[in-house]
Amino acid sequence: MTANTQARHEALGLTRDQLLEMYYYMLLTRRIDERLWLLQRGGKIPFVISPQGAEAAQVGGAYAFRRNQDWFLPYYRDLGINLVAGVTPREIMLSAFARRSDPSSGGKQMPNHWGNRGANVVSGSSPVTTQLLHAVGIAQASRMRGDDVVVYTCCGEGSANQGDWHEALNWAGLHNLPVIFMVQNNQYAISVPLEKQVAGGSIAARGKGYGMPGVQVDGTDLLAVYEAFKEAHDRAMRGEGPSLIEALCLRITSHSSDDDQRRYRSAEEIEAMKAGDPLTKIKHYLAEHGLLDDAGSAEIDVRVKAEVDDATEWAESQPYADPEFALSQVYGEG
Repeated sequence: MTANTQARHEALGLTRDQLLEMYYYMLLTRRIDERLWLLQRGGKIPFVISPQGAEAAQVGGAYAFRRNQDWFLPYYRDLGINLVAGVTPREIMLSAFARRSDPSSGGKQMPNHWGNRGANVVSGSSPVTTQLLHAVGIAQASRMRGDDVVVYTCCGEGSANQGDWHEALNWAGLHNLPVIFMVQNNQYAISVPLEKQVAGGSIAARGKGYGMPGVQVDGTDLLAVYEAFKEAHDRAMRGEGPSLIEALCLRITSHSSDDDQRRYRSAEEIEAMKAGDPLTKIKHYLAEHGLLDDAGSAEIDVRVKAEVDDATEWAESQPYADPEFALSQVYGEG
C-alpha cells in the first residue's frame, strides 16, 4: 500500500480503535464458544450451537447498528451480534448454565435463545424463522410511533425456505419498513448441503421479488460485511425501506453439540474450509496495515481469556431458580 492509498477501513470511516474493537469482539465470540463446547462436553451445560466461521458476518453486521437504540432479533448462532449489542460474557454464561438471573429467560430456555431487554435483544422462539415476523412487527410499530429505529434480524439459509421467511420479507417490502434481513449462508442446513435445499442457489437474488435490494457478501470478510450493512442501515434511516443481505459464511463446527459433521462432510472438505477462517483474515489485515503487532495481539488474547474465565466461574457459582419458578409466567396470575 502506498502512502497515498487509503486503507479499506479508513475508506469506510472506521478508525484504528474501532477496527481493533471489532477484532476484539470477533475473538471474544470465538473464545466464548470454545469454552461452551468444553463445558458441554464436560457435562456442565446441555447444548451448544456454534458461531465459529461466522464471526466476521456477525460483528461486521452488528457494528453498523446503534447500541441501545436499534433492535435485534437474532437467531441461535448470533453470539457475536449479542456481544456487540451489549450483552455481557457473564450474561451469556448465565444462559448457558440456566441460572435464575439469566436475562434471556431466568434459566427456563435452552442456551442460544437470546433475549436481553437492556440491549434491545428480543428473545426468539424455538421454531426457526419466527423471529423475522417479530422483527417486521417491531419495525412497523416503530414506524407508527415515529421512533428512530432500524431492526436487525437473521436466520440461516435453510430457514430461508420456510413460509415465515417469505411472509416477513413480503410484508417488509410492501410497507417499506426499516428492517435489515441477514441470511448467514454456511452451506449446510444441519446435514443438507446448499444445492439440495435452495432452488436457484442464491438467497440474495430473492430480494428483488420482495421489493428490496438483495446483496451477497463474503461473510468471512469483516469490512465487506460492515460496508454492506452500513449502506443498508443508511437506506433504512433515509426511509428507503428494507434490505436483504446474504453473507457467505463457514460452519467450522458441527451443526450443534448433538451433531457430528464427519458423517456427511469429508475430512478434506472440513480442513480446506478452515483456510478461510475469518479470524485469520482480519488478523492478517491488521498486521499488514501496521494496526496490530505481536505484543498487541497477545494483550487482547490475555484480556479475552480473563473475561471468559471470569464469566464462566461467576455464572457457574450463581443459584438456580427455585422449583416454583417453573410455573411462573406460564399461567395467568393475579
